[in-house]
Amino acid sequence: MEQLFFVQLGMGADLHGQSITKAAIRAVQNAIHHNSMPGLRSVLPEGSLHNMKVNVKLAVPCERETLDEAAVKAVLPYGQVTIEVIDGGMVTTSGVILPDKQDKNDLIYVVNASIEVGF
Repeated sequence: MEQLFFVQLGMGADLHGQSITKAAIRAVQNAIHHNSMPGLRSVLPEGSLHNMKVNVKLAVPCERETLDEAAVKAVLPYGQVTIEVIDGGMVTTSGVILPDKQDKNDLIYVVNASIEVGF
């Protein structure tokens, strides 16, 4: 990334179902849903949001191999998106197993996201 403009942070959890992808999507949504970047287009090449570079860093506590990166990328409406997965996040207990929510156990998966935006 030649020029970094924004770093947005988010956290997402899957309370039931133990899906790292669901927790990661929620972390990315949490990072981007409270931001507006109205001046960004004026500094992007050709004034196009498609020329924006978006680097997503995900701190994932477990089951990295099950992360659906395409599903995470689909949450971001514009830009050339890259994903970097690192160790982190958290696994904790929900205290209950709910079979109707596809629980395999009583664990909550928590993922942290850092979204870097620039060109």
